[in-house]
Order: sequence, then C-alpha cells, then structure tokens
Amino acid sequence: MSKQERSGGSILQFAPFQSFVDEGFWHRLSSLKLNKFGIDDSPIAITGFYAPCSHSQVSNHLTLLSESLPSDESEQSSVPAISRGNRNRCSVPGILYNTNTLEAYHALDKKSLLKEEAKKIWEDIHTGKAVEDSAVLLRFLLISFADLKKWSFHYWFAFPALVFDPPVTVVELKPASQWFTLEEADSVSVACNGWRNSSLTAGVPFFLVCIASNSHATIRHLKDWEACQGDGQKVLFGFYDPCHLPNNPGWPLRNFLALICSRWNLKTVHFLCYRENRGFADLGVSLVGEAVITIPQGWRDLQCVPNAVGWELNKGRHISRVINLAKSMDPAMLAISAADLNLKLMRWRAWPSLNLDELSSTKCLLLGAGTLGCQVARMLMAWGVRKITLLDNGRVAMSNPLRQSLYTLDNCLNGGDFKAMAAVKSLKQIFPAVEAEGVVMAIPMPGHPVSSQEEESVLEDCRRLHELVESHDAVFLLTDTRESRWLPALLCANANKITITAALGFDSFLVMRHGSGPLNSSNDVKAESEIALSGDMDSLALADSGGERLGCYFCNDVVAPTDSTANRTLDQQCTVTRPGLAPIASSLAAELFVDILHHPNGIFAGVIADSTNSGGGDQPLGILPHQIRGSLHQFSQMTLVGHASESCTACSSTLLSLLSNGGSFYCGSGFQWVSLADFPMMTMLLRGEEDLGVPAEVSSRV
Repeated sequence: MSKQERSGGSILQFAPFQSFVDEGFWHRLSSLKLNKFGIDDSPIAITGFYAPCSHSQVSNHLTLLSESLPSDESEQSSVPAISRGNRNRCSVPGILYNTNTLEAYHALDKKSLLKEEAKKIWEDIHTGKAVEDSAVLLRFLLISFADLKKWSFHYWFAFPALVFDPPVTVVELKPASQWFTLEEADSVSVACNGWRNSSLTAGVPFFLVCIASNSHATIRHLKDWEACQGDGQKVLFGFYDPCHLPNNPGWPLRNFLALICSRWNLKTVHFLCYRENRGFADLGVSLVGEAVITIPQGWRDLQCVPNAVGWELNKGRHISRVINLAKSMDPAMLAISAADLNLKLMRWRAWPSLNLDELSSTKCLLLGAGTLGCQVARMLMAWGVRKITLLDNGRVAMSNPLRQSLYTLDNCLNGGDFKAMAAVKSLKQIFPAVEAEGVVMAIPMPGHPVSSQEEESVLEDCRRLHELVESHDAVFLLTDTRESRWLPALLCANANKITITAALGFDSFLVMRHGSGPLNSSNDVKAESEIALSGDMDSLALADSGGERLGCYFCNDVVAPTDSTANRTLDQQCTVTRPGLAPIASSLAAELFVDILHHPNGIFAGVIADSTNSGGGDQPLGILPHQIRGSLHQFSQMTLVGHASESCTACSSTLLSLLSNGGSFYCGSGFQWVSLADFPMMTMLLRGEEDLGVPAEVSSRV
C-alpha cells in the first residue's frame, strides 16, 4: 500500500529514546553486587526517569541514578522506593539483567528479552493497567556486565515498542500554537502548567487534553476517556515528549498509540507532544498531529503479541556500550585523588613550586621498620611518596603495636610476623596505591662476630644492601644501634644518596641529613697522593655553608662502631623512649627530606639560615638545617651544623677513595680491602674481630 493510499499521509516516524546513566548508578550497582547480590544474576527491578523536552536543541534522556536501584533493605525483586511528584523525574519501570561474566553478557538472548518486555506492555494494555498507571507503557530493559576489577561496565538499553503492521501514518503535524486558536492555546498552557505543578500528576506522562466548545481546556487522566465524550469537546491524547525535533514525535507515542487503538478502537487520533521551555508549557515547540491507524489483524487477541523493536543504537550501530570509570570508582584511584588533595591545595595556596611528580617518583629506602620506620613511612605517604622499601629482620613483638603504628595484635601471634612484611601489608591497606616492598634482612655490623658458616650469607647481605642503596634515591637510617648505621652510611656516602638519620634517646632525639659524599659520584678520580686526594675530593661537594662539606652521623665520633648491645640490662636492650619522641623525630625526618628534595642543590645544599634566623631565605618551607636536636625534658629544640671530618670512619674522602679503587686498611690482624663491589672487607667482621678500625691514613691523623 502506498503512502497516498493511506489517507494521503506519510509514515509516522518516531525519534528513538536516548539513555543516560549517572556514575552514581554504577557506584550503587557495584556496591550491591559486592555486598548483596554476589553471583545471583536474577533480574532486578529498577526505575528510570525522564521529563518533557525543555530545550529547543537538545532532547531529554531516560536517566538512571543511584536511586534507580533497590535499597539495601528491600528485597532484590522489589520495586525501588521512588519519591513521587518530582516534575523533572517522571519515573518509569525497568528491568536489569546484570551478568557475572562478559561471555554471559554477550550470550544473552536479546530478541527473547525484548519480546518478554513487550509482552508485559501488551498485557498491561489489555488488562487496563496501562490506563491506571500509564508509565508502564514506557517499560525498558537494561542488560549489563560490571567488571569490578577494571571498573568497566558493558551495557545496552532497550525501549520496547510494539510494531504496527501496516505502519501508522500522519496526516498533519505542526506546532501546537498553530493548531489551537489563541484562546485554546492560552487555556491549554494554563491547564498543562497546572498538571505539571501538581505533586499528584507531575509524574503522570500520558493524559487527555479536553477542550470545551468555549475554548476552555482541562487535563484529565486516561481513565476519564468516557467522561470526555460528548458536548462537542475536542480530545487530544497528550504525552511528555522528550524529543526536541520539529518534525518528529518522541518514542513514547508508539506504545501510546497501541493503547489507544486497542483500548478505544480509534482509527484517527489527535495527539499533543508536550514540550516545555524553562519549566513552562511552550506550545511553540510542542507539536499537535493527526495519526491514522489501521488496526493490525489479531490485535484484539491478548495471546497475539505484536513484534517489538527498541534496542538502542550506539553511533548508528546495533552494538552495546562500554564505559570505564576506574578513575572515579577504583578505590585505589579514589585514594590517590583524596591523598593528593591536601598537597594540591598546598601548591595552590602556599607553595606553587611543590613538585608532586618528583615526590611520587622518588624511591625511599627505610632501614628499620620499628617505631621510627613506621612513623616515617606514614609521613612519607602523606607527602605523596609512593615508592617505599622497608628493610628489617625482626618480628612483631607484643610490646610493639602500641608504639609502632603499622602493627596490630594479629601481627604478634604465632611468633610474630616479620616487621618488614607486616608493615608493607599495613601500608597497602592504608593506601592501596603505594608501591611498597618489604625486605627481611639483617644489616652486617662491625663488632658483631659470625661463624664461618655464616660468612657467605653475610657477604650476600652486604651485596644486597649495596644494590638497595644504589636503586633508591633516598635512604633513612632508622635502626636501633649505632653500628647498624655504619655500612649504610658508608654506601650512601659513596653513592651520593640523600641520607636522613633519626636517632632516639630516652627523652632526646637527633634528626640530621648527611652531607654529600666527598667523591661526588666520580669514582674515576685519581690523585698522586692520598692527602692531595682527600683535599681535592672534599672540594668537589662543597655546599653553600661557608665552603665546607656537611658531615654524616659518624663525623662527630671518629671511633669505629663496635657492638653496642653487649652486656646490656633489660632496659638497655629495649629502645626505651618517651612515647611522643618517635613521632616527633619521624615527622621532622620526613619534613627534612622534602626540603632537601625541593632545594635546587639537593644533597649538595648547605645550611639555609640557622637557629637564630627566623627567616627562611628563598626556601618556601623555611630553613634547611643540618642537624635538629630536641629534648622533651626541656621541651627544647635546636639546629646545629656539623662539618665533615677528614677522619670519619664512614664518609671521609680517603676511606671512600680507597674503597672505590682498592687499598689496605688497618685492622688487628691486617686485611686487604679491595673494590666495593666484592665486599671482602666484610671478612674482618665475619672473623669476629673486636674492632673494625679505621684506614691507616685516617688513624694516623686521629
């Protein structure tokens, strides 16, 4: 049959519904999936929202929000509790099929699912439910797969529409303002605004527009159809039209026409596509049309369900959509965003030069995972440091959790977890994005003899410690004993690494940064004499503090480190300090590290200002001290400067030049100490010597 044969009209074409899913919906679905639904993939009743078009250039969408899903208290199959009367949220029922795998998602029988929803609409039409609750004409279907590992969501909407065969034709379609008389238009506008503003009818998407012979218009429910007949009234079938197009009605009209021809056996229908402007009826963009319907054969039979269409197109193609919300939903990503908020605000308001990228990429090695190590790790994370390695060979004891913030009682059970591993686990629980690693290893120490069977193991520990120092940008010396800091201090001086020491007494503390190494990372420097070499190397790393290199932890004490734990009483064997001391020292250590990192000279920086100068010079964070010594007994704190000693057992130029190039070292029995990479110097420790001694050249000047 041609268009002309169908009452001289053209086929009525409808603008498809478009969907929009708010991120809150996916957040809510993820929560329900994890905490309630589990692997249960039963259909879930959901609610969508739409409203009349309110912009001449943009159509409204059917929208899903977090409240579209059931509440925690309601059963899975129950309809979500939705507040009614919101003029911008006309609620319509839907069904969600959320699969457990992507394969199951693709395997869904989409044709059968669409037909099943169309059957529900067909039954609602024939039983009269669609007259009582017209929103059921807009039933929709959503299939999805939520990949909660990658936080990506595959989904596809269907808006089932019963198919007319032959198609509906339109004889006339024009703006409502041109179809009504001026008096009728004014009255219709007032009536529609009243309907939309009433909490009882604002969410009713289908209605009757009755115009009396005196041009007075009223809006009635569909169930009042019979009451609107007679008395010369003109009756239009109105609906909230989400479409903005000037020549096409929106998708909701399709099933509305199916209801009209099936329920009231009408073949000619005048309809109103109700649209708005700024919340008020706009008859200039609203449309009035006359549709001619040829009732398809069998439509009066409930069992004869018409064909249906309605799967939403994606860029003109019949394919599903996928959205990745890792940045807004992945807890690790959210944690990163939240963790960086304070730092970004600092950069915004007080410190524009704050380098977050440098902080996040700097690799920090923490030697010791006790009271100081736990606190320093926490402070570094707060500063945006993401790469942290903790080294310790101890286990968590019952006395630790109260003072060491990364451990709990569970870490103490069954002999105790290794501190390094337990600390890393705790850091990742606090901040999943941290790249933390635990190393269970003892630091070889002078004056601590080992048996011949342990020699190779200790030498391997030396090599491993050397590799760790080389592979990190900053090293924190946070161990309990003085001698355990010697080898790391030596390696850091040789590699020119940022080195921070924090040490505790009972009520006093020391926090200091080590000066740069004397060789300035130039291992190929040679000298004609060792004395000349010492002077030349010291000059390479002179800082801006009067031309002298800053010292390390051992520069103030040229005596070689020995066993400081022998013959100790119980109170001396434990690190007995006032509880508040470690957090104070740890915080200062982290702050000092950040200050160094942002100084243009880095590790080569001298002292900026001093304890008598309240100004901070050009440093955004204030002074850059060498040593900070504090006392809780006096509640005092002072900054000191200690220059490098040419006789230092850990960072002297003579020692490090010999270490790098091979040389002889004084020890009780005399040993040959060759290149750093081979570490045979540790044999003097392994043989049980009481004293490491100092280089002969250094010893002669002590």
